[in-house]
Amino acid sequence: MPRPKDLSRSLAALDENSTLIAVIEMSQSSWLVAATIPGVERQPTKKLTPDEGGLLRLLHRWRGEAEKAGRTISRIAVAYEAGRDGFWLAPHGSSPWAEGSRLRAHGIEAHVIHPNIIAVSREHRRAKTDRLDTALLKRAFLGWLRGEREHCSMAAIPSLEEEDAKRPSREREKLVGERTRLGNRVKSTLAWLGIRGFKPTLRTAAQQLERLRTPEGEPVPPHTLTELRREMARLRLLAEQIREIETARLERLERQPDHGAHPMIRLLAQVRGLGIETADMLAHEAFSRSLRDRRAVARYGGLTGAPDESGARRREKGLARAGNARVRRGMIQLAWRFLMFQKDSALAQWYRARTADARGATRKALIIALARKLLVALWRLVTTGEVPRGVVLRPAA
Repeated sequence: MPRPKDLSRSLAALDENSTLIAVIEMSQSSWLVAATIPGVERQPTKKLTPDEGGLLRLLHRWRGEAEKAGRTISRIAVAYEAGRDGFWLAPHGSSPWAEGSRLRAHGIEAHVIHPNIIAVSREHRRAKTDRLDTALLKRAFLGWLRGEREHCSMAAIPSLEEEDAKRPSREREKLVGERTRLGNRVKSTLAWLGIRGFKPTLRTAAQQLERLRTPEGEPVPPHTLTELRREMARLRLLAEQIREIETARLERLERQPDHGAHPMIRLLAQVRGLGIETADMLAHEAFSRSLRDRRAVARYGGLTGAPDESGARRREKGLARAGNARVRRGMIQLAWRFLMFQKDSALAQWYRARTADARGATRKALIIALARKLLVALWRLVTTGEVPRGVVLRPAA
């Protein structure tokens, strides 16, 4: 029996004599569209400027060619690879993207192919062109339309509201990374003068900068001091923007406690050692998706292994890293914090029992296993309300 919302194959029967199939290789400057037209022997390709209207005219022209060949087109299916262009060309459901889609208005199916599922040549130096890429996409899309299991997989298309809800957390992550880079640059600039121990993130850092002296007792050279002042100004701006994002998030949670993923965030934030930032990231990046079971949760978090087995050889190549990188990074950091704040929990005791006399490499390997178990436990908490054994919760706000 087929699973509901199965994206690994098409559940609709394919009639190749009445279906126009097209794939698009997208880039910033142009689109290359390739198609299979019923009744037409050639496999046409056409380069377009990135424009939905031009794509519609091309599809209607190819439909006319099929009708001249005596075929009636009752279905047009279009697919492209997930990437920079997002999902606006293939909207889902009743989202604002769907309402503004001209493809949907003309009865054209649009699908987004998961990029990691496309099989490519394993040659050391394989040819790589847009025309060859469209051939690979078309072969994979045809297998998916025929219902071949695991031949190809489509990306789950979120609504516009769901995708927009991820922006504050992602923006904050970028700003924190930029703040770290700027701080390191300030420290490295002072290091060549022999000045160490300066902390650029302190509130009084700008005043301390003016009083810095080299080991010889000389002040910071004027051009270097001017550069450092500009760097400190950027750091202050970044700190202000991060604070704005965090304040706005807390206000939204307080103003609309039952809206969207907010109940999930508030529940996760009750776990001691798990803050609002991590709860927001997990709720929007992972737990808001319809994940089938614990294996799908661990796989989406990128916390599963990559076995290499052939004949008598059996080895692990490490993490597959095929899932959401933000979830993976966040869960590994949370796993270390969990050992500090939830020492009496069953998961923390499981980790300590296996690393009591272990080396550092073993502890690192097992922290990944702990992160995977913890991700599944938190998923069960938000979906079924099952509290992990021994985990201490804060009182509800």
